[in-house]
Amino acid sequence: MNFEIIFVFAVLALAVYLFVTEKLPVDLVALLVMSLLLISQIITPAEGLSGFSNTATITVGAMFVLSAGLFKTGAVNFLGAFVNRIFRKNFWTAMIIVMIIVGVLSAFINNTPVIAIFLPILLGVAKETKISASKILMPVSFASMFGGVCTLIGTSTNILVSSIAEKQGLPPFSMFEFAPLGLIMFAVGTSYMLLVGIRLIPERRGEGDLTETFALSEYLTEIVLLPEAASVGYQIKDAPLVHDLDVGILEIRRADETIYQPTGEIILREGDVLLVRCDLEKIRQMQERTGVRLKPQAKWGDESLTSEDYRLLEAVVDPNSKLVGSTLKKSDFRENYGATVLAIRHRGRLLREKLSETVLSAGDLLLLEIHRERLNAFKRNDDFIVTSEKQTVEFRRGKVVIAAAIVAGVVLAASLNLAPIVVASVLGAILLVLLGCITLDEAYQAIEWKIIFLLAGVLSLGIALEKSGAAQIISSQIVSSVGSLGLIALVSAFYLLTSLLTETMSNNATAALLAPIAIATAATLGVNPQPFLVAVTFAASASFMTPVGYQTNTMIYGPGQYKFLDFVKVGTPLNIIFWLLATFLIPVFWKF
Repeated sequence: MNFEIIFVFAVLALAVYLFVTEKLPVDLVALLVMSLLLISQIITPAEGLSGFSNTATITVGAMFVLSAGLFKTGAVNFLGAFVNRIFRKNFWTAMIIVMIIVGVLSAFINNTPVIAIFLPILLGVAKETKISASKILMPVSFASMFGGVCTLIGTSTNILVSSIAEKQGLPPFSMFEFAPLGLIMFAVGTSYMLLVGIRLIPERRGEGDLTETFALSEYLTEIVLLPEAASVGYQIKDAPLVHDLDVGILEIRRADETIYQPTGEIILREGDVLLVRCDLEKIRQMQERTGVRLKPQAKWGDESLTSEDYRLLEAVVDPNSKLVGSTLKKSDFRENYGATVLAIRHRGRLLREKLSETVLSAGDLLLLEIHRERLNAFKRNDDFIVTSEKQTVEFRRGKVVIAAAIVAGVVLAASLNLAPIVVASVLGAILLVLLGCITLDEAYQAIEWKIIFLLAGVLSLGIALEKSGAAQIISSQIVSSVGSLGLIALVSAFYLLTSLLTETMSNNATAALLAPIAIATAATLGVNPQPFLVAVTFAASASFMTPVGYQTNTMIYGPGQYKFLDFVKVGTPLNIIFWLLATFLIPVFWKF
């Protein structure tokens, strides 16, 4: 191996390590990889930056706008309201219908906003029908992935792999080329969830109010500051009670007023009744303090933290939120959002202490106390998905037919080869803006720029793998290890390798790394590369075993109160089923 190949392998190892550990945001990792390859001169500036002009990157960006056009006109919310009515009649009928609706929508538009729309609806349904929300949310998330593998535009990975194939001089995938196998997987996956999967899901989330859901009542207590209390006369930020015990003060009641969400500058007075958040050990320590009297323990519920001016809210940190990787303290959360965080459900753990120092992740579920004047602005904020009540969005309902017609036109034009998918999608996005279905600002906001930069960056690594000869070396190792078992075994190996990587790192990054290797493997054997590429494509979009392998799983992780092992238990059999289906059916639909 020469220097170029060794350097590319080193960059590849660094990229995989950073993608898996998430020590840096995935888009930053992709740009770092691109920069290292440019500095080493293994790829030229034109090759390094070609990802930004790649048809996959542009198509994916346009598809985000097309999806937003449908949402802004209220098309998807109408379906959500329909599902709400069905659930009140029969659970199993409703589950079949909602999984089909979500799957069909996800075949043509971005599935992340689909789940964002359905989340508060399904949580509301679960509470009304007294069905555990955990039984509903995971099947719906999986259904969005079932639908995504049915069409070229179902997921960004489908478009990405097709673009990589085209760059290598191979024919791109057509709009419905994945449909035969995709529909089989959709049917089998839905049947598995209805017959087996739902029964394997524990009833994690009950029907209680938000205070009960976050088990906050045992962390709340009232104390009275007596004249001899050491904290009397101090500002909250300097009070010994706060400094020594790290107690959170949620409310102050005085003879003449009640102060909600008190700021650090409020001066504590004798006789103040403080509603504080702390654990039992700190309550015991407060009992030993001179000048502090605990009031009789009460049963705290949502009504205890709700007033004419303040209310409780539950919200999920959106996968594309600017808060991901930051803390409440660094983001100046209370000042910027007008809300106080009372508890966080973070990666399967319920946190009620040291909240300001917790590094937020996508999918974290926050319990908030917020002023009513800031409520509507908070609901409109793209950093969160409010799950405790329906979003108050003003839809352009008069444009719903136009938006649906434009999206249908894009699909039809690409299907009939009237225009390349990149041309059809860009034209469709422009028409949505020109015809008033979505504003230009909303179009820019709809694009998930993290995905765009991720795609642009990882494509440069794919170019380096192919150009340096590293892809050829890896493919030779794969052929020597598995090739003797036959071509079907190689397809199976590519699917399994992609599936395992996708569970731990970005599916787009996995596809960009393995697609060039799949093409090189086919070239070594002198066979059609499409079966190997299809294996990579399907496996990269079918991540059921972990809550972090796919964005929709991350979004439901907190609201469903799932444990990591819930996904392992339900998703592992499904991954194995899809692996076996792919192994035996891909060679049937795509010949070597």
